[in-house]
Amino acid sequence: MKRRETEHFINDGYGWMCKRCRPAEMSAAASGGRARFFTEGEAEEREIDLSAAALARWRDPSHQSLFCPRCGIEERVM
Repeated sequence: MKRRETEHFINDGYGWMCKRCRPAEMSAAASGGRARFFTEGEAEEREIDLSAAALARWRDPSHQSLFCPRCGIEERVM
């Protein structure tokens, strides 16, 4: 799959990630963090914490604006 990129976000094939937060997340994972298998799944809590905190979310139902829940940066993508 071709890598897609905007000014603030990058998509390597499994979702849009914030360029600003991605290096911090990658270094945390490489420093001995637990595997996603052990941290994600059926949560007993109401609020689910994904291991990819820098994964962007769509701001609107028409999927034109992305935002990073970690740092709050937002960008219009078309």
